[in-house]
Amino acid sequence: MIENMLHSSTIHESLTAVFQVRYFGSDKPGNGARPELAVLLWQRALDPQVGTWSLPGGKLRDDEDLTASARRQLAEKVDVRKLAHLEQLSVFSEPDRVPGPRRIASTFLGLVPLTTDPKLPDDTAWHPVSALPVMSFDHGVVVEHARTRLAAKLSYTNIAFALAPQEFAMSTLREIYCAALGYDVDTTNLQRVLNRRKVLTPTGTTSAPGRTGGRPAALYRFTDSSIRVTDEFAALRPPT
Repeated sequence: MIENMLHSSTIHESLTAVFQVRYFGSDKPGNGARPELAVLLWQRALDPQVGTWSLPGGKLRDDEDLTASARRQLAEKVDVRKLAHLEQLSVFSEPDRVPGPRRIASTFLGLVPLTTDPKLPDDTAWHPVSALPVMSFDHGVVVEHARTRLAAKLSYTNIAFALAPQEFAMSTLREIYCAALGYDVDTTNLQRVLNRRKVLTPTGTTSAPGRTGGRPAALYRFTDSSIRVTDEFAALRPPT
């Protein structure tokens, strides 16, 4: 959409903030783990800014569009080949955003479901968005832009389908919303809102009983597996 605006001395690159809700502190949900929104980063082995952490990305090829470039870079740099959702965010074009030749970055938001666990290269890791390591160049700003976009879309679209498992209890969906939004959400209110918007479909099944027993939880799925606006004027706000 913007390739033609560049002149020959400018490098055009794609950068993608890939988010997933992950349980840090344990290998399993409910076992001392805390769900947090995480971003996928790789550590630079060469200058400039060796040792800092970067978003996956790289140069746009002459034979590809921006989305194809973003997907290729994810596959080549961090071995992520399947995303539940990918959308363009914004363009970062400050003349001095990186040292050396001018680079204009088209940035993307990518989402991976909770239950997906891609095999990562040794120099790549998930990091909590709330505790980012030392980031390369303006990549930390890109992450913040991506999180802001995600939080906004959680209010007025069904974008949480791209973060959730295929089937889930409402308690799990609440954890996903809380992690992505950065504040607590009431389970009952969340279910009421999503049911009103016809976002959820009951599966008719229940979860397996936990170690402590109790009533099995009803399971749901998202009605759609692609993004749609559910309430263009809605807003999920933190508790007061």
